[in-house]
Amino acid sequence: MIKRLGFIACLFSCTASASAQELSHFKLDNGMQIVVKQDHRAPIVVHQVWYRVGSHFEHSGKTGISHMLEHMMFKGTEKLEPGEFSRRVAQMGGQENAFTSSDYTAYYQVVGKQHLASVMELESDRMRNIVLTDEEFLKERDVVTEERRWRTEDKPTGKLYEQFKAVSFLSSPAHHPVIGWMDDIRAWTAEDARNWYKQWYAPNNATLVVVGDVDPQNVYELAKKYYGPNKAETIEAPRPQVEIPQEGERRLTLKGATKTPSLLMGFHAPTLVTAKTDAEKQEVYALEVLSSILDGDDSARLEKNLVRRDQVVAGAGAGYDGTDRITTLFLFQATPSQGVTPEKAEAAIWQEIEKLQTELVEPAELERVLAQSEAQYIYHQDSTQSQAIVLGSLISVGLPTNTLDNWVENLRKVTPEQIRAVANKYLQKDRVTVATLLPNGQKVSPFKPNAMYRGAH
Repeated sequence: MIKRLGFIACLFSCTASASAQELSHFKLDNGMQIVVKQDHRAPIVVHQVWYRVGSHFEHSGKTGISHMLEHMMFKGTEKLEPGEFSRRVAQMGGQENAFTSSDYTAYYQVVGKQHLASVMELESDRMRNIVLTDEEFLKERDVVTEERRWRTEDKPTGKLYEQFKAVSFLSSPAHHPVIGWMDDIRAWTAEDARNWYKQWYAPNNATLVVVGDVDPQNVYELAKKYYGPNKAETIEAPRPQVEIPQEGERRLTLKGATKTPSLLMGFHAPTLVTAKTDAEKQEVYALEVLSSILDGDDSARLEKNLVRRDQVVAGAGAGYDGTDRITTLFLFQATPSQGVTPEKAEAAIWQEIEKLQTELVEPAELERVLAQSEAQYIYHQDSTQSQAIVLGSLISVGLPTNTLDNWVENLRKVTPEQIRAVANKYLQKDRVTVATLLPNGQKVSPFKPNAMYRGAH
């Protein structure tokens, strides 16, 4: 199964628990939003701060600076030495880390509930008071350079996906990788990071999400004490950068040190954020159901038909994230079986698409997919961290937290006719981008990272 690019992968797994109890919403005088959800099953708390900034806010020449700043947030403040933040959380017996995506950067700690005030004090301090020295910046820039080499440069499949995205998106920020292009990384200066920090890391551009064994009013009082003194900034949203319409097939071929070919196919598709009408929003739910019909478990069509029955591919998947902020792709991925060409694997995927475009999904198959979706969130509702991630992701892309409340109900409104309609509307040959990875004959030698990397999604 393709790993979803946003929080949608855990949406079903978290819907029941996220909507089972009422959320508490607050807002500080400096503009910081606060969302609290009580979960008293264990004496722990998840504390997350989400900044509405990521690679979609960047421009050419400065790509990846959001991810670089994430690294620098662990390098000390006016009160803390480099690395002391992490040491203090570890002394509490907690876990902490961060991640950067296209639309947001988030920092989190999971600690015993008695330590909530302590992690708030630490996190609120680095919201406005990090010390970003040239020396530390240059050392960490080398770490990010190595991280990019590990994630992309020395991984043909990673390089394929990056170039596939760059060909799929020509005029919008999705063209750029979250980690940034290598030439941009090498050209960053500490002043670039300082300016980015001052521009975006402010309470009125942040959301505090707290989930766990807490009292909402107490969380609010603590937030006022620790985050309240931080001053707001004037936040200017980036100018809209709308992707130009795709008016024909696009293709990319890459050769690399790999034993087997790989295939990626993508189609531009709407999201709940970009949808302007109720009908367009219902298309998003239909596309979500369509992706589950194609990929989800051993009974899904790609696995059942292409892998087991026809044996034309060794593995295949489909994925769709209907909660992206500005744009998304409906994706297919396949690894051809030994002796099978990428062209034959692609033709097999098109056959499955054409079936969806001409034949209605049987009610029994649709019911099975919907039942699986409901079962997933029931079986996985124990993750307090996932509940917080869902809430933070929704708010950060501009969707209301109650988006989850009627999610399964909206999926159940999808009809076989709507599935056929979106397959015809969006999975068109003139709207596809195809990327193929071919072996170049060089020996495959896995790269072994020698540094601890923070998360770039």
